[in-house]
Amino acid sequence: MENKTSTLRLIYPQWQGGIVDHWMPDIPADDASRGYYLGAQLLNFLAPESSQKTAEVPVSLDINDRKTEKGVSARNVILKQTKAALEIIRENAPEKIVTLGGECSVSVVPFTYLAAKYPDDVAIVWIDAHPDINLPYDDYKGYHAMALTACLGMGDEEIIDTLPGKVDASKALLVGLRSWDNGMQERQKELGIKGLSPKEVADNSSAIMEWLKGTGASKVVIHFDLDVLDPAEIIAGVGVDPDGMKMDEVIRVINDIAAGYDLISLTIAEPMPRIAIKLRNMLNRLPLLKE
Repeated sequence: MENKTSTLRLIYPQWQGGIVDHWMPDIPADDASRGYYLGAQLLNFLAPESSQKTAEVPVSLDINDRKTEKGVSARNVILKQTKAALEIIRENAPEKIVTLGGECSVSVVPFTYLAAKYPDDVAIVWIDAHPDINLPYDDYKGYHAMALTACLGMGDEEIIDTLPGKVDASKALLVGLRSWDNGMQERQKELGIKGLSPKEVADNSSAIMEWLKGTGASKVVIHFDLDVLDPAEIIAGVGVDPDGMKMDEVIRVINDIAAGYDLISLTIAEPMPRIAIKLRNMLNRLPLLKE
């Protein structure tokens, strides 16, 4: 008999999709690059205890395994880890998935798995300061910026062919959006992806709920990139674009969606624990601790 898991908690500490060390000159470059790995472990430590089965995707820590091929940095290791994540999910056959990452691309496997499981009945709410709709031929080669387009079935051919499903662009909504790479506003318009600024969702979730109603979907997957948060309140990710969403606003939005729809996946992504990295490095330089 097939083993069914209602909700799987997936620890997915993938860091290779980000090219971010230049944004954090106060942290050694290798530590900044791999900071998402520690961030995922800390999210799991801080998350409430539950009866959910927990599984962790094996992720390489080799800082040198980051060759850019076919327009994607660290493409080979990302493809390998994509397959490993998919194998774990298929083994557990969950109905719902909580993902603790890792950079933004950790949503791709869970979301596309659930899109295949519930065909034409899944909407994506992507809560992020950035649209994450890059493609391999764009200037920036970090896979985390290609995460939403991958969920929509666009990107590196071999990676996309590995994924089990996709969501139509008409069923993807960007929330908290306020920063675009060159050409991304035009691409968002071409793809027909609606975006809502932090200001448009600050007081209530009505614009989101109205959009969801229009999709006809009964199930929702939510991606929560910590850089959507206002840096004046907290700096939890890499991005520090001003005038972001408040923590209470994000919590309200997610809970409002969960109250009105079947929330089948929630990803928390892009944790960059700057202080924890510095404390770890300090401890590594003290006597007695490593004996």
